[in-house]
Amino acid sequence: MDIPIRDESIRLGQLLKLAGLVEDGAQAKELLADDAVTVDGEPESRRGRQVAVGAVVEVSLPRGVERVVVTSA
Repeated sequence: MDIPIRDESIRLGQLLKLAGLVEDGAQAKELLADDAVTVDGEPESRRGRQVAVGAVVEVSLPRGVERVVVTSA
């Protein structure tokens, strides 16, 4: 799914919430601690990581892998 943002980047935790993959920061923290999130193919554990337009974020969830592409609004 494509997620448009207004700025040039967004924090990873905010992106996960915006995409509807987590309800709050605590859930985001759990996913990141479980190594369930990659940014451009690299594992990521920092909720505050800046994710730029064009980045691809993949999240492994019980229902399968969700792929998010950050686009410019």
